[in-house]
Amino acid sequence: MHASTSGSAGISTRGDLAVVLLSGGLDSATLLAIARQEGYVCHALSFDYGQTHSAELAAARRVAAHCDVRHRILTIPIGSLGGSALTDPSIPVPDQGGEGIPVTYVPARNTVFLALALAWAEVLKARAVFIGVNALDYSGYPDCRPEFVAAFQELANLATRQAVEGAPVEIHAPLVNMTKAEIIKRGTELGVDYSNTVSCYRADSAGRACARCDACRFRAQGFSQAGVMDPTHYRA
Repeated sequence: MHASTSGSAGISTRGDLAVVLLSGGLDSATLLAIARQEGYVCHALSFDYGQTHSAELAAARRVAAHCDVRHRILTIPIGSLGGSALTDPSIPVPDQGGEGIPVTYVPARNTVFLALALAWAEVLKARAVFIGVNALDYSGYPDCRPEFVAAFQELANLATRQAVEGAPVEIHAPLVNMTKAEIIKRGTELGVDYSNTVSCYRADSAGRACARCDACRFRAQGFSQAGVMDPTHYRA
């Protein structure tokens, strides 16, 4: 089976289970809406991985509650390894990512997230895992590319009992080739309340955004290009 990177999962029999990675940002909120629209019974999974602010986890709780889906938050220690401005307070978050892979990249984060999502999917006997990676309006992270999703699908096909027994878990990345504006338009069509989401790398405890980091700039640009009102709460 191949990883799905199209805008539609397209394989669900109504009632199939799916694990949806839910960060609390606008991409993952849209992802959850797409998975539900495709007919999946969704189980949302978030991670307390040592990120320097908790606003995105609070947002994930709001999104999951709004959609009335089962939601788990796992605590994992990858942030304690350091190496990222999102987990190490001594590394400043830049206003612009600059050339190359920016310091906001968290080493192996999506690999770890997908591995744990895959484990839960097997426990649930779920048919799919959804991840909201995006290869267009993003900061150049290597684990947000279609090639990464395809490679992880191959790993899942080799490494899981479900795959060996003929019912592999499929990895879906329906946002991977969409612009931020396209993601917002799709989510708006599906009734996503983006006021529940937080995308800022420097969000404060109330979830208010800085308006300067890459995540804020991509988000604001997306709402502007989509012609949708931006509900982001910014710091004064």
